[in-house]
Amino acid sequence: MPRQITAFSNPLVKDVRALREKKGRRRQGMFIAEGLRILTEAREAGRLPAILFYAAGTAHPLLETLIEEVEAAHGDVVETNADILHKLSGKDNPQTVLGVYRGFDLSLDRIDRSEAPLWIVAQSLRDPGNLGTILRTGDAVGAGGLILIDDCVDPFSTEAVRATMGALFTQKIAAARWDEFVPWLRSGEGQLIGTSLRATLDYQEPAYTKPAFILVGNEAQGLPEAYEQECDLLVRMPMHGKADSLNAAVATAVMAYEVLNQWRRA
Repeated sequence: MPRQITAFSNPLVKDVRALREKKGRRRQGMFIAEGLRILTEAREAGRLPAILFYAAGTAHPLLETLIEEVEAAHGDVVETNADILHKLSGKDNPQTVLGVYRGFDLSLDRIDRSEAPLWIVAQSLRDPGNLGTILRTGDAVGAGGLILIDDCVDPFSTEAVRATMGALFTQKIAAARWDEFVPWLRSGEGQLIGTSLRATLDYQEPAYTKPAFILVGNEAQGLPEAYEQECDLLVRMPMHGKADSLNAAVATAVMAYEVLNQWRRA
């Protein structure tokens, strides 16, 4: 049976609220996801929250299923109120359902490149919205997942999890330094495709092979020159207006669909 918590001073409320900060997530090894849709996406991907909060009076068949499965897995189900959910999420209009999940193993060794023909690699990505959009794009094109290189935004931050709209649970995620990633990549098959304003090759010219790894750089500075030199292909998208570059997530989506469409036509 769900238990009830309505006091702000409850220790569990304090622990979960701390997950809004990176140091709290690192200390506890947990993160927050909000909303019935995202929690259902996670359940369908085989991940249940360790703790499930929901607002009293919320009635939905999907919530009932979540409660049953979390309890069956010996998780903690908590009935609470909107004020507590506001304190946990930090939103003025919080979702009526919130889950606390155990953090994922982000080691590169977990990535099996044979599981998918396309992978996305992001270097020094800083914006949680971009990370979310890239994960959603990866889900849409059937990519295997996202490999974060060097110092990137925390994929488990509340803002990033919201932006993924559930793709955090459908895509594999790994994190590594560049000098770890390159030997791993070169230990097997894989075409590394970099996007750069310095490139002279149009992005529609090459024939992309499987598995393909699309590499996108930092939003403000792009890829370091040494990283570009490691790429098997370095391409650019035509810019016919006054803007000199595309948003990192938009560029990733354009590249991902170009690669996918080439394979579809073949």
